[in-house]
Amino acid sequence: QVQLVESGGGLVQAGESLRLSCTASKSIFSIRTMGWYRQPPGKQRELVAQIFSRDTTNYADSVKGRFTISRDNAKNTIYLQMNSLKPEDTAVYYCNSVPYLSYWGQGTQVTVSA
Repeated sequence: QVQLVESGGGLVQAGESLRLSCTASKSIFSIRTMGWYRQPPGKQRELVAQIFSRDTTNYADSVKGRFTISRDNAKNTIYLQMNSLKPEDTAVYYCNSVPYLSYWGQGTQVTVSA
């Protein structure tokens, strides 16, 4: 059964930090590149960070140097450490494989106030 459960979002002020977590079913996690996506209000969903099976990472230019993706294979969990948050980071954040599956979790809301 496919499962993606995101958590850790919240309301913060600009410059603060948050750490998101996503637990995925083992069938997804063990064989796929995993990523964090976000969907700002009124905009399309975008990939912001991805981590490959050997922990190589890649980031969108908009978050490079501020966000860090990591994974704990024993827990089937990926994380997104978000530092120096900006109002434009406000979005619902989702995890999924890369490329993504048709199934999405509920996401976690991140709101950054100016």
